[in-house]
Amino acid sequence: MEKIHVYFMPGLAASSLIFERIELPEAIFETHLLDWELPLTNETLKAYAERIAKLVTHPDPVLIGVSFGGVLVQEMAQFLKVRKLIIISSVKTNEEVPVKMKFAKTTKAYKLVPTSWFQNVELIAKFSFGEAIQRRLKLYEKYLSMREKVYLDWAIEQMLLWDRTLPDENVIHIHGTMDEVFPVKNIKKYIPVEGGTHIMILSKSKWLNENLPKIILENKQ
Repeated sequence: MEKIHVYFMPGLAASSLIFERIELPEAIFETHLLDWELPLTNETLKAYAERIAKLVTHPDPVLIGVSFGGVLVQEMAQFLKVRKLIIISSVKTNEEVPVKMKFAKTTKAYKLVPTSWFQNVELIAKFSFGEAIQRRLKLYEKYLSMREKVYLDWAIEQMLLWDRTLPDENVIHIHGTMDEVFPVKNIKKYIPVEGGTHIMILSKSKWLNENLPKIILENKQ
C-alpha cells in the first residue's frame, strides 16, 4: 500500500525538533520535516510559501503546520494539491488573532522592537510559545533555532500583516483550550484539546499521536 506522506512545518523561529514526540504509524504514514529558510530580500509570504512548497515532492500530501507554520501551510496549499490541510495552535484568518496583535499591526508597534533582542531565548520564547514556556526555558531552548534578525524581522511582520479574511473551508484546525498566544475565544470551528497550551505539540503529543491518524484518514477533502 502506498504510504501517506505527511509534511510538518514548525512555528515561528522553531525547528522541526518540536515534532520529535509525534509518532504516526509507520506502516501507513511517512513523515517529512520542513524547516524555516531565510527569506529573500523583500520576499512576500506568498512567494516564500511558493518556494517552500517546492520542497514537498510527493503527490497528494498532508500538510501540518504549527502556529505561524500553520499560516504558512495555508499559503503553501495554494500551490499544491493536498490530501489534508491541518493547522495546530494557529489561526485561519486575521480575524482570529488577539487584540494585542491587531493593535501592533495598526500602530506598527512591532517595528519599534529591535529583533536583535531575540538572540535572548527568553524573549523569543515568550513571543513564539507564550508565557508558559518561561518555566522551562532550558528544556525548550533547543527548539528555537532560527534566531537570525533578517528572519525574525520578516516573520513577525508577515504574521501580523497576514491579510486572509476568509478561511479555507478545507482547513482542519486543532487548538488547545488554554492557548495563551491565540486564545480560543477568538477561534471558530476547531477541534478542542482540553488543557492544551500553545506548546501542545510537545505537551499534548499523546493526544495528537492518538488522534492525528484518525483525522488524516477521515474522508478525503
